[in-house]
Amino acid sequence: MGQLDVTMDGNKAGGAAPGPAEALPKAISASARAVDAMLETVMPQPRGPQGRVQEAMRYAIFAGGKRLRPFLVLHSARLFGVDDASSLRVGSAIEVLHTYSLVHDDLPCMDDDDLRRGRPTTHIAFDEMTAVLAGDALLTIAFEILADEKTHADPAVRIALVQRLAQASGHDGMIGGQIIDMLATEKFGVDEVVNLQRLKTGQLFEFSCEAGPILGKASAEDCARLRAYAREMGVVFQITDDLLDVTSTAEKTGKAVGKDAEMGKATLVTLLGVDGARAEAKKRARAAIDALGPYAARSPELSGLPLFLLDREA
Repeated sequence: MGQLDVTMDGNKAGGAAPGPAEALPKAISASARAVDAMLETVMPQPRGPQGRVQEAMRYAIFAGGKRLRPFLVLHSARLFGVDDASSLRVGSAIEVLHTYSLVHDDLPCMDDDDLRRGRPTTHIAFDEMTAVLAGDALLTIAFEILADEKTHADPAVRIALVQRLAQASGHDGMIGGQIIDMLATEKFGVDEVVNLQRLKTGQLFEFSCEAGPILGKASAEDCARLRAYAREMGVVFQITDDLLDVTSTAEKTGKAVGKDAEMGKATLVTLLGVDGARAEAKKRARAAIDALGPYAARSPELSGLPLFLLDREA
């Protein structure tokens, strides 16, 4: 299949090439469209008596979003000459797993949210029981996608992907971060908040960036370099997300805002203040780019993303 055109319009008619400020949003949008097309091939169509849960799965996964995690998979994989068809399948797997976490995160027993990506959350659109099962089904289909030989011809690579995603999403990863988040109080300090966010949010970003060298059978050093980039970039993402919770509106973000303060949760924004949090995000963005080393010049998409996130509005 080779590489897909993820520079969006690409100025094929001979127009001027877009500048950096234009190129990255276009690349993200084009990557999201390619991921959505792949998701259509791996997601079930509603059928039979189990059709309701399949409908809920599709409702959750096709609710929109920037698909940043698949974007990271795609561009980390390109550094190592991986075919886009493989990286888009891995990107689909991480996106369905991420979506499962959102469906469960929105439940009444968790954050009790009614709005996600500008429309009713899955348990509101269907019911709580269906949302729980839809989340469970999204979680399991992620590993089904990774285990399929269509993802990579080498079973050792598929096993490595399954193992790494299980680690990133499990008790010492995303789920571990979620329980810490649910118990978080205003007594948490900066180190505790950074650790929480590294687990809950950062681990899936780390998997997304490590997937490239895993698919390309690259070195442990390459995995470590991409992991270090993702760790810093994940903090940038979370800080900007927390800033939006304080400074933005539900109309812009597509979800409820002001929830952290309402629930008494400590974040880097509550601990450092808005200006301090922004300064920390900028510092982390530079650290992420530095972590890429020689790959920064080879992938303007990866090197540009941390700075792009600083100005996001949704």
